[in-house]
Amino acid sequence: MLKKVQPKVWWTALAVVVVLLISWGLVRKREPETEEEVAVRAKAMSGLDPVIIKNPDAATAEKITRIEDIFRRKKRAGFNGNVLIVQKGEILYQDSFGFGNIREKDTLTSASRFQLASLSKPFTAVAVLKLIQEGKVSLDDSVQRFFPDFPYHGVKVDMLLSHRSGLPNYIYSFTDSIRHGKKYPDNLDIMDWYAKVKPTPTPYNRPGRSFNYCNTNYCVLAAIAEKVTGEPFGKYLDDQIFTPLGMVNTFLVTDTSATARKFRTVGHQFGRRLDKDYYDEVVGDKGLYSTTGDIYRFYNGLTKGLLIDKKLLDEAFQPRSFEHAGIRNYGYGFRMHITKDNKPRFIYHGGWWKGYNTMLWVSPEDEAVIIVLGNSYNRSTYDLKELLEVIHGSGKIGDIEKDI
Repeated sequence: MLKKVQPKVWWTALAVVVVLLISWGLVRKREPETEEEVAVRAKAMSGLDPVIIKNPDAATAEKITRIEDIFRRKKRAGFNGNVLIVQKGEILYQDSFGFGNIREKDTLTSASRFQLASLSKPFTAVAVLKLIQEGKVSLDDSVQRFFPDFPYHGVKVDMLLSHRSGLPNYIYSFTDSIRHGKKYPDNLDIMDWYAKVKPTPTPYNRPGRSFNYCNTNYCVLAAIAEKVTGEPFGKYLDDQIFTPLGMVNTFLVTDTSATARKFRTVGHQFGRRLDKDYYDEVVGDKGLYSTTGDIYRFYNGLTKGLLIDKKLLDEAFQPRSFEHAGIRNYGYGFRMHITKDNKPRFIYHGGWWKGYNTMLWVSPEDEAVIIVLGNSYNRSTYDLKELLEVIHGSGKIGDIEKDI
């Protein structure tokens, strides 16, 4: 009887068994967390928000007073935005200055959402590192693994993360004739343009040769994430980062739902609202709207191991740009000020885009986090030296201001 079964039938049956085994394995991987695991995660989640200091001691009260004075002066200098300063899990200072839309005079609140500009890059880096942790992407993968027609060879994922790819900036790469009238391209459009345009835009340098901060790196990383997951980058961020950390006020600019648009501010320069930019819907290098509270949850959850494991996080905080002597450096999605033994003393990232100025500044040693979000271009957003001297103590900051 068995001899009469055709070979094709045997192979089909074998294939079915293999598929069932693989499916069973995948189901096993997706089994719900145990009660203990749920409890551990819930406890970690509950501790992501900073707490209010109810009875500050004399030293802390002095810090708060000095910080209040600093921001009164920043306000007089034109700062328009939100601030959150936390040390050892306690809120030293939190306030809002000005308006979400200067013309409409809608007062900013802690719920106001700001375009993070390049402060979006740490989120993109962590999203890609999660894919690496899950074995779906490798640091050594070339862009061609995901986009075979990409014209720049030798560019690997780790080079994109650390700005060592040598790729040209997409914002300046394409003339109007290449765009063919398409308004508001997305990441996949940019990848398609690079693949088709002749002549190919000239790269800045050979892959891996040197550090060169370039938005194209993070545009490509977001495109890779979309290709690997088969879903929009915003959905992947929401599923893998925002929802797990309870970041209910963070959305990509491409999300036009009423929920996502609620409490959004607009960018200004010289007191005037700036119109939407042609490249606003290219994301990964920019494009996130968020609040000071959600950004704190992101950093806190990240360092507590709720997104990626410690080994991979240490890789992100590893200095990777040593071409020029100095204390500044870049890891995977994070800038750093490093010590003489190449350890990160401060971890930070800033941003600027269409009137928005943003800054996340962290001192792991002092457990201090400074988040400043502005929506009316003002250099004081980045001027942190006085704040750092208050938090860390006079004489400990030295010549750091010019290096921010």
